[in-house]
Amino acid sequence: MTSPAVYSDVVCHLGEGPSAHPTLGRLFWFDILGRRLLERRFDRAGTTINDLPFVASVAAVIDGDRQLIVAENGLHVRDIATNRLMLLKPHLADDKATRTNDGRVHPSGSLWFSTMRWDVADGTGAIWWFRGGEIRRLLADTPIAIPNAISFAPDGTHAYFSCSKQATVFRVATDPATGLPTGDAKVFTKVSDGGPDGAVVDVDGLLWNARWGGGAVDVYAPDGRRVASHPVPATQSSCPAFVGPNADRLAVTSAWEGMDAAAREADPFAGQTFLLDVPVKGRFDPPVVIA
Repeated sequence: MTSPAVYSDVVCHLGEGPSAHPTLGRLFWFDILGRRLLERRFDRAGTTINDLPFVASVAAVIDGDRQLIVAENGLHVRDIATNRLMLLKPHLADDKATRTNDGRVHPSGSLWFSTMRWDVADGTGAIWWFRGGEIRRLLADTPIAIPNAISFAPDGTHAYFSCSKQATVFRVATDPATGLPTGDAKVFTKVSDGGPDGAVVDVDGLLWNARWGGGAVDVYAPDGRRVASHPVPATQSSCPAFVGPNADRLAVTSAWEGMDAAAREADPFAGQTFLLDVPVKGRFDPPVVIA
């Protein structure tokens, strides 16, 4: 197997939140701390950089022209062609201690997204559900600090999420029609040599999870067994996404957040985005329901 290829050599301070727009044939991802939304077409090289007026970390497809962007002050509709943003739903706009972090669209069209404190205090992370203009907090009985790995079984019957600080991935049953939890969250797996960051689930129900601090994407069976691990050429691998016309490639973001000059010299690809040379049977998120 060859080494993972660089998908984009644009260096992100905190590369995160990759998601595909299959209709447009593009991958979008964020530099959270750089306040940028990056994009690249599946079929050609070159990265487009869109500056943002706020910290944001989640992009969901609405239709062929628009995305829903989850930012520190709420949910915004973005016109893809012009980068024009319109506030759709304010959320925690006055809470300057909190920012958005991770998120994905459930097969029902509901969006789960997470928030966390800048100081990553224990128990201050939260996961939220959005659909048709309504926002609800979920899973408040499960204390988390850095909520990540939001992803869903292909049939919508359960969700995954993690606390990177606790090095733990959780699983919870969900209603396929609404994406709302139908039970209590249970520990799915504990992670060693790093923390579980972003994740996606393929058509076979395998969870592909980026291991922050471990320079890898780990693959877990539905029973919690780790069945494979694929190296990433940056220690702080942050989140995977399925790309390509058939969702059969895997892109992975990374970050140099928290590194001093010596650490960055030792980790020269930190912050770039990679394409792993591994076979995947991926799938794309459905559009989010905003009304």
